[in-house]
Amino acid sequence: MALLMHKDMGSSKYVRYTPEQVEALERVYAECPKPSSLKRQQLIRECPILSNIEPKQIKVWFQNRRCREKQRKESSRLQSVNRKLSAMNKLLMEENDRLQKQVSHLVYENGYVRQKLSASGTTTDNSCESVVMSGQPQQQQNPNPQHPNRDVNNPAGLLAIAEETLAEFLSKATGTAVDWVQMIGMKPGPDSIGIVAVSRNCSGVAARACGLVSLEPTKVAEILKDRLSWYRDCRCLNVVSVIPTGNGGTIELIYMQTYAPTTLAAARDFWTMRYTTSLEDGSVVVCERSLTSSTGGPAGPPPSTFVRAEMLPSGYLIRACEGDGSIIHIVDHIDLDVWSVPEVLRPLYESSKILAQKMTTAALRHVRQIAQETNGEIQYTGGRQPAVLRTFSQKLCRGFNDAVNGFADDGWSPMGSDGLEDVTIVINSSANVFPGSQYNTSMYPSFGGGVMCAKASMLLQDVPPALLVRFLREHRSEWADYGVDAYCAASLKASPYAVPCARPGGFPSSQVILPLASTVEREEFLEVVRLEGLAFSPDDVALAGRDMYLLQLCSGVDENAVGACAQLVFAPIDESFADDAPLLPSGFRVIPLDPKTDDPTAARTLDLASTLEVGANAARSAGQTDLSSYNLRSVLTIAFQFTFENHLQENVAAMARQYVRSVVGSVQRVAMAIAPSRLSSNMGLKPLPGSPEALTLARWICRSYRIHVGSELLQADSQPGGDAMLKLLWHHSDAIMCCSVKTNASAVFTFANQAGLDMLETTLVGLQDIMLDKILDEAGRKILCTEFPKIMQQGFTNLPSGICISSMGRPISYEQAIAWKVLNDDDSNHCLAFMFINWSFV
Repeated sequence: MALLMHKDMGSSKYVRYTPEQVEALERVYAECPKPSSLKRQQLIRECPILSNIEPKQIKVWFQNRRCREKQRKESSRLQSVNRKLSAMNKLLMEENDRLQKQVSHLVYENGYVRQKLSASGTTTDNSCESVVMSGQPQQQQNPNPQHPNRDVNNPAGLLAIAEETLAEFLSKATGTAVDWVQMIGMKPGPDSIGIVAVSRNCSGVAARACGLVSLEPTKVAEILKDRLSWYRDCRCLNVVSVIPTGNGGTIELIYMQTYAPTTLAAARDFWTMRYTTSLEDGSVVVCERSLTSSTGGPAGPPPSTFVRAEMLPSGYLIRACEGDGSIIHIVDHIDLDVWSVPEVLRPLYESSKILAQKMTTAALRHVRQIAQETNGEIQYTGGRQPAVLRTFSQKLCRGFNDAVNGFADDGWSPMGSDGLEDVTIVINSSANVFPGSQYNTSMYPSFGGGVMCAKASMLLQDVPPALLVRFLREHRSEWADYGVDAYCAASLKASPYAVPCARPGGFPSSQVILPLASTVEREEFLEVVRLEGLAFSPDDVALAGRDMYLLQLCSGVDENAVGACAQLVFAPIDESFADDAPLLPSGFRVIPLDPKTDDPTAARTLDLASTLEVGANAARSAGQTDLSSYNLRSVLTIAFQFTFENHLQENVAAMARQYVRSVVGSVQRVAMAIAPSRLSSNMGLKPLPGSPEALTLARWICRSYRIHVGSELLQADSQPGGDAMLKLLWHHSDAIMCCSVKTNASAVFTFANQAGLDMLETTLVGLQDIMLDKILDEAGRKILCTEFPKIMQQGFTNLPSGICISSMGRPISYEQAIAWKVLNDDDSNHCLAFMFINWSFV
């Protein structure tokens, strides 16, 4: 008889269960795994076979059962991690072999060049040209090679091109055909995205990534070939022809159009051949290249308004690894015809880092996201499936890209200018723009005209894109007009409001951000923003009491990501928020250009920083790059879309121009305020973390805590000083923040450590806009007002547990708070410091 035994509670005896009893206990546990469930007790009472077992013995059985289940889960997790580490180790060994080959190749080339240079020294021709030519391998390439054996109408000719493409792609993916340089910050590990590298000194721009995903190779290939689902710049991808090959593979002729990232350059298109096949070791390969007059092959469609770009041999190498996983090698190598764009924008088309972020790592991240969703590793709120949320993100990006590009074949046409060329207005009144999910006239009962887009692009100097977009997201009231938001939201209603007049600052309103989903590494997140109207003028009483909702997509806010595009896109939605809700996206896109060494005072935006007391607002965490030496140009693109009725077209156009110009002015003021070069100048502004002033403030905070409270604020083996003290304060687990000394709770925050910024859901840029009375609830304000005299007299006080509110409107609970007076070196009041202990979002 198979029996389960365990020790009885309080004795050394083992309890034996029959198979029937074990089966009954397993059924009860499967239905009610929670130990305190009343339903479990009821099921036990209703099972006669368990009636002769003492309750304490059943309790012990469930405890053992739960322990065994935890052990199995932990064992499964460790085995999974071990498989990942083994696969990653294999990947690193292969990468090491590739690097050794590259080193050997470079050593050989170096010796070859030295030998030729030495030989050239003995000849009579010492011209520069002869020396340079003698240092190159004797390999002449015909700039226009002919392929007489390649019949464009013969599949054998295409297969020859495909096999050449395959060989060149593999030499880039695993060989030394391209000089790869690993991107900073991309480190391999079991939970990292993988190894990412960019090209150096090659034609066009190229990027390479390799990583591990928990999907089988054929599924990975299927996902990656669906470029529309993950490449946000892809407008359309048409498979013109599919030709099977004798080796079981397929050749596809593809025409692809991509969006332009700004309004200042034309979009690109590609005419390519894609070859899918399997290698002898079972690996799946998908390689692709452009078909041109030099490569041979059939001619593609004319580029029309697009600029024809060239894709050099690129693709995906997917190999199976232990545990139903795959090792992926991705290579993207393209030539975007950089000479056809304005000189100021050429860095966008010459940067391999931007290609790596927008295309190469985007593909790898998308596959990893699908893998984790398939394995149930990601949980979403709101009851929506991951595919639905991804569809919302794609619709937002696609609608914004359509607005920025304004393609004529979609029905967009320019509208007359008002004499200034800073804002471009395009309209779309055609019927073919509305089918499908992007625009649906049935969702706009009042709609009778078209869609209008007002857009502008500008160059920003010394502004970190991630910092600017994060500020625009967290402080919408600094640039948005509530009346315009209400007009956009009214397009979803049967009775729209009258066309508003854009006013600086608009109406006072507050926003609450409700998160929906984010990608694995939080480089992109989807959220719903609720705009709450607070007060209005008598003329705008129709808007009173109306909450508005925006679906918002934010990406690229990680300041450490190299070459990342920062973007904030949003669209009004109604309360129902249906899965097929039509979206009319607007927003901002900031793309970094390569650093330049020009005079940092050149091309400044409007200098209104003196009106903003930003203090240390553009500071970043300790240990990061010193922003005082930050020297970067960025291209900002703004696009806002509005619906209009035919008889109001001119009125809406005037409003749109005025609104976009107002937003541009607001963004310029913010850009000047957060530009690090401005903050580092001698303007009386507060210091950056890492500066002598920040070190002094950290010393004052810790010294005052020790004087008033009688204990050390920082737990260290010895008394830290200088940078060490600031670093410990910045990374302290509890939220520590400082505010100005006032006799009421309206003090303004001036400093917070990383935990404090996380608690307030803000940055050092936005900290200046937060007042103490805005984060405390009514009970907290009363307690602080009561305890304020005690703080001034005694130097500190302990505040009981309570609730406060973040800048995003989310409630936060804390177990205890300590407030103390911060004294400077002269023992006079400098500011108040607060420490919130064991805080968490409710």
